[in-house]
Amino acid sequence: MTSTSTEPERTGSGTALLAVLMPAILVTVTASDMVNLMLPSIGAEFGASEAELAWVVTGFLLMFAIGIPLYGRISDRVSLRSLFAFALVTYAVGSLVCALAPELLVLVLGRIVMGVGAAAIPVLAIISVTRLMPEDKRGTGIGVVSAAAGIGTAAGPAIGGGIGQFLGWPALFWLMLVVALVLLPPALRVLPGEPPSGAGRFDLLGGILLGLGAGLVLFGITQAQVAGFGAPSSWGSLLVAVVAIALFGWRTVRVAQPFVPPALFTNRVYRAAVVVAFLAMVVNLGGLVFVPLLVVDVNGLAPGAGALVMIPAGVAVAVLSPLIGRLADRIGTRPLVLAGLVVIGVFALFLSAFTGGASVIPAGVGILGLSVGFIFVITPIISAAASALPGDQVGVGLGILQGAQFLGAGTGPALFGVLVTARLQSGSSAINPFYGGNDGAAYSDAFLAMAVVVVLALIVAFRMRPAPTRDADNAR
Repeated sequence: MTSTSTEPERTGSGTALLAVLMPAILVTVTASDMVNLMLPSIGAEFGASEAELAWVVTGFLLMFAIGIPLYGRISDRVSLRSLFAFALVTYAVGSLVCALAPELLVLVLGRIVMGVGAAAIPVLAIISVTRLMPEDKRGTGIGVVSAAAGIGTAAGPAIGGGIGQFLGWPALFWLMLVVALVLLPPALRVLPGEPPSGAGRFDLLGGILLGLGAGLVLFGITQAQVAGFGAPSSWGSLLVAVVAIALFGWRTVRVAQPFVPPALFTNRVYRAAVVVAFLAMVVNLGGLVFVPLLVVDVNGLAPGAGALVMIPAGVAVAVLSPLIGRLADRIGTRPLVLAGLVVIGVFALFLSAFTGGASVIPAGVGILGLSVGFIFVITPIISAAASALPGDQVGVGLGILQGAQFLGAGTGPALFGVLVTARLQSGSSAINPFYGGNDGAAYSDAFLAMAVVVVLALIVAFRMRPAPTRDADNAR
């Protein structure tokens, strides 16, 4: 198997490394949507409109979308210690600005700074595991990191709502500040300070074009959820995104050392992994967003109680992710990914058919199964992608993969939100003939659409079988 190690030996053990990476991932992923339930309180304090408040979330997400591929590429030239320290310090500064914000504009600027720091953590965590942990432990390490991301995604709204309700929304940012500062010293001890060897030139303009395109795609889709695709802010952003991505593609084939080496996508396993990761995240985040909305809108639960439905899914993700990582090391990627996609599809259909009644149990069971299926998909895929790439492409390759995941996380809720809104306005019955609820037909249709996306992911995943060459073992 081709080695992916371009960093020197780690300065701490694998356990110490994961002890730093897991809470860092947990905090940054939690921060992405922890303020959602507190937006009404923030709006009341600052006298802000709903459109203005949206920038508290959008500003953070845009920096995330732009930053992830950039950090992945920069990690091929700059030491992990320096990048991780920069990310934590920047995140802490942004948290401090938010905690002390006297007006909405300052709060939005603080969230943007937080996003600049937070964008580095997920991709650097995966790269750190890939470069610094032994090959036979890599799957387990990726599983632990995936567990932290899953817990943060599921727990973010509940943590934000609980702390914000009892201590006020600034307490959320004080907590993030403290955690970032606590993590900084051990990160400096565990991560190596020498830059990777053999790094080539850095195509900054290509990276900016790619980040701009990704950010504008996310922004355009988000605006479509609020104002519809006919709004200039939506179609205009998407149009500029297409231009930026086209210019990025043109530059990639014109410069000697492009931001993304074209050879990166000649690997069939890696190409399939990027597409499957995007589609799986579309469905996963769609479920994580719309199951709580379902139990609030249809079952009449309060937002705090609705978030409790997600707890079993978060616990299952935390327990299973490391186990799946070890299993991926033993039996390979493709069987786990296919099995996981089937599970996601089955439970998406389950949500489409059996929610909407008086009980919230079907919703809890559905999101539990969907989350478990997602972990069976994403953990092996990350491990396979890392193993499929030569050492000089690990940083940029994993950055692109993480960026695809994040775009899926932003795209899924927005697209399904447009569908739910349209179906609610039409007032028609559910498309799924097995749906027996009196209310919630729009949600049933959204879950059915998620099952369709899973079918597309399955078609792509069947192509993850490596070619029967020496490189096949590397892509496994």
